Amino acid sequence: MQNFANAAFSPDVIEVMTSALKAAVATLPEPVQSLHVNLLAESILRTAGGGEREAAALQRIALIELQLACRE
Repeated sequence: MQNFANAAFSPDVIEVMTSALKAAVATLPEPVQSLHVNLLAESILRTAGGGEREAAALQRIALIELQLACRE
């Protein structure tokens, strides 16, 4: 897991990130693996840290990165 200790987000951005994570996890087949949730969360944190503020975009990017990570 990456170190996000110095990351700081406004409450509005946290709400968007939470929404993106919930939506992304909802698309995963059951049972959902904690590793996949962690990878999605890391992607969302990284992408939001880069300035993205749209929940749908955060979700899409996280799911694409998860697909790529699972192919390795």
